[in-house]
Amino acid sequence: MSRICKDGFDKECIRDQREVYGIAYTQNILSGRWKYIILWFLKAKERRYSEIKAFLWDISQGSLTKQLRELETDGLIQREVFPEVPPRVEYSLTTKAREFIPILDMMENFGKKFGEKPE
Repeated sequence: MSRICKDGFDKECIRDQREVYGIAYTQNILSGRWKYIILWFLKAKERRYSEIKAFLWDISQGSLTKQLRELETDGLIQREVFPEVPPRVEYSLTTKAREFIPILDMMENFGKKFGEKPE
């Protein structure tokens, strides 16, 4: 029997359970409270760390750094360091993340439709 565990997916699951694997893979790389919002914020243009931090004012520096590193490791964002003093770092979406944008847009529309309405 194929199994999904905390360490990932066994080969049998990847081969035999493609439907659930696809959902679980997507959920796994996007798990984290802020990842969807970070991707949404980057969809318009590249951003500096300070811009992301200002937008997500309630996130700790450590949490933001962790979420950005995980998104980079999973190939959803790229980090570019410019050789300036002080160094300038910009984050942008990769091609892989751009393919996810229509899903983010659907999530946004769903929330607008069924979430709380402004007064």
